[in-house]
Amino acid sequence: MGKLIWLASYPKSGNTWLRTLLHNYLCAAATPYDINQLTDITTGESGASLYRRYDPRPASQYSIAEVQRMRPLVHADLTRTREAPVFVKTHNASVIVAGVPLVTPQLTEKAIYILRDPRDVAVSYSRHRGYSIDETIDFMADPDAATGGDDDKVYEHLGSWSIHVHFWTRRPSPRLLVLRYEDLLAAPHEMFGGVVRFLGGVPEPELLDRAIRFSAFEELSGQERHQGFLENPSSKPFFGQGRAGVWQDALKPSQAARIEAAHAVEMQRFGYL
Repeated sequence: MGKLIWLASYPKSGNTWLRTLLHNYLCAAATPYDINQLTDITTGESGASLYRRYDPRPASQYSIAEVQRMRPLVHADLTRTREAPVFVKTHNASVIVAGVPLVTPQLTEKAIYILRDPRDVAVSYSRHRGYSIDETIDFMADPDAATGGDDDKVYEHLGSWSIHVHFWTRRPSPRLLVLRYEDLLAAPHEMFGGVVRFLGGVPEPELLDRAIRFSAFEELSGQERHQGFLENPSSKPFFGQGRAGVWQDALKPSQAARIEAAHAVEMQRFGYL
């Protein structure tokens, strides 16, 4: 049985990019890894198919309590998929819902948490969800914000952006690596090399350089244009510009101010204010 290594983030914060980096590096890819094969060494935990062995009904009929009862069982199933540690993507906050942790502690080996300036998140997430910027800002400030709950994905509890960041990062631990999306953009060799070391490896310069080149946003968006991205249910492109600071041109001053007021504590803590 492998233990779980969580790849955690609030949506649109770089989780999929991190997964492409891991695939290109750990699989020693000779050509850019297919974005539609990102389940080769990483998986999700909210896909409805994972829960049907415990309840064959359509997943949209599950109550939150029923999902939470099954969630630790599904996490245990994931540990049996590989002998090596199992990389699991999640957008859940690290909190307790219906008396059950969204992240099962006794099955957890490590966690990598990636966060991004919430002003840029608002721009990217609004495009991805097809909601207005103002609706997205409201959603990101909602302590009860959740996604899923349909026949494809079970309930995922996000909470507000601040709650999400706080509960994942509040307790420093040698088993937790916290990354800022902006730092990974600015110094990919240094920051992703740190990921490799966190996972117990020694970064190989040639392999590291190739993984970073193969995971460039131009490559990812090019693959999406030519073959689509199976994980993207939206008609809008999943991979955007991959830049930091896009909010400065995309948000009105009043919208940026609303985000800064709602999330000032965590934004200041991580150097966004």
